[in-house]
Amino acid sequence: MAQATQGQKTPISLLSTDHKSHPLQDTLLAATLILGAVAFVTAFFHNLHLLTSWAGLIGILTGAYGQFISETTRERFGMIVGLGAAGIGFYLGMANGGLFGGLLG
Repeated sequence: MAQATQGQKTPISLLSTDHKSHPLQDTLLAATLILGAVAFVTAFFHNLHLLTSWAGLIGILTGAYGQFISETTRERFGMIVGLGAAGIGFYLGMANGGLFGGLLG
């Protein structure tokens, strides 16, 4: 077990298993977490259903693609958290008026 902690400098590196840079995956992770947080927080306000549903939908799409190309446990864990928040926001936004809610007829 002592070998498992050799060479690791920070606690977050326990989740970064290959110790390489992944700029695309990290960007998708950040976008998914931000969009998920926006969708989740705005879901509590029914008059913001357009923002909630669009942020949730885009967060789900970026999270799904990021999950598909992720390479480390850190990326996958963050994607799942962001996907969950984006999914909750998306579904509550759809329930309160949807993506176009009154704008298209």
